[in-house]
Amino acid sequence: MLHEFVLSGYGGQGALLIGQILAVAGTREDLNAMWRPTYGPEKRGGTAYCDVILTDGAIGSPVVDEPEIVVAMDERSFVRFEHDIVPGGTLIYNASMCAARPSRSDIRYWPVPAGEIAHALGSDKVANMVLLGALLDVCPVVTDAAVEAGLKEKLGKAKQSLLALNMEAIQRGKAHRVKDGA
Repeated sequence: MLHEFVLSGYGGQGALLIGQILAVAGTREDLNAMWRPTYGPEKRGGTAYCDVILTDGAIGSPVVDEPEIVVAMDERSFVRFEHDIVPGGTLIYNASMCAARPSRSDIRYWPVPAGEIAHALGSDKVANMVLLGALLDVCPVVTDAAVEAGLKEKLGKAKQSLLALNMEAIQRGKAHRVKDGA
C-alpha cells in the first residue's frame, strides 16, 4: 500500500498543517510517513505546499512527482498541480476560492465549498480541515481516531479548545459528496 499526496495553498491557509496531521495520523496507524514542506520566504500569502507519503513499505524518496491525490486550497494550486496527478487520481479543490475549470478527462475532480462550510461552522479558519475531511472520504487511509490524535499533537495544549471545531470540520468535509456532473 502506497499513497502519495500533495496539499497546496498559499501561506496561512493551513495546507502544511493538514499535511502534518495526515502524516502523524499515518504513524499512529503503524504506517511509514513522510511530510516534506515547501514554501516561499513570505510570512503569509506566498505559495505553500507539502508532499505526504503514507506506506506500509519503505519510502525511497521524499519527493512526490506524481501524486495520487492533490488538495488545492486556491486557484494557483489547482493550475500548478492539476497536470502532475497520476491518471485515475483525484484533484480535491476549494470551490470557494477556485474558478479554474478541469482540463483533464483521466482524473476525478472533487469540488468542495470549503469556505462556505467553514463559515457555516463559525470559523473561516477551518476550511483546511474541511478539505482534509474530503481527502479522507476519497482515500480513507487512516482512522478518525488517528486523525484526532494527530490534530491533538499539532494543536498543542494551548489550543485544545479548538479540537471539537476542527473535528466537526473534518466530518463535514467527509460528508460532502460530489453530485453527478460536478
